[in-house]
Formats: sequence, C-alpha cells, structure tokens
Amino acid sequence: METAISTLVTQFKVFAGKDGSASTLSKDEFHNLVTSQLPNYVKNSGNAGVIDELMGSLDENNDGELTFSEFWQLIGKLASKQGCKCDLCIQITHAKVPVGEE
Repeated sequence: METAISTLVTQFKVFAGKDGSASTLSKDEFHNLVTSQLPNYVKNSGNAGVIDELMGSLDENNDGELTFSEFWQLIGKLASKQGCKCDLCIQITHAKVPVGEE
C-alpha cells in the first residue's frame, strides 16, 4: 500500500504546478491527470463538462483548484466503487477533513 500511496502523491506532483501553484491542480491539470491516469475509472473523462462537474464536486473551497486533500477524495470514491470496504477507504470516502498532507 505504501507504493500505491507514493505513486498517487508522485502523479499529483507531476501534474500540479504547470499552470501555477505546485501544490494544486488547475482545471486543465486535473483534466490532463484524469484523462491520462484514470480513463477507465472516470466515465466520459474526455468530456470537459464532466471534468468541470467532477472538479466542482471536489473543490471544497471553490477556488478553482484542487489541493492534494481535495484530490484524495476522488481516490477514496474510486476505491470505494471498486468494492473496497476497508476502514481506510470508507474513512477517505466520507472524510470532511483533510485525510493527509504532503
């Protein structure tokens, strides 16, 4: 699991910062990450409207960018939909506070 978490953090950092802050994903960065890394998990990821709606549902402070904590919510939701019912995935899926910081 440590390798999986490390990969998630690394991929976030690879895509973040190209349009501004290195600690957040802009809409375009998020779109690029989802379409290249999660094409089989996010339905219609090529549709800009779907990406806008998904990002809006994750962007808790409505600043137009996703922090790692906001992005982490998506990972929890995707894991939950894959049938993972472990305590960690359940906590991540239902978390209203940041699960972890970089």
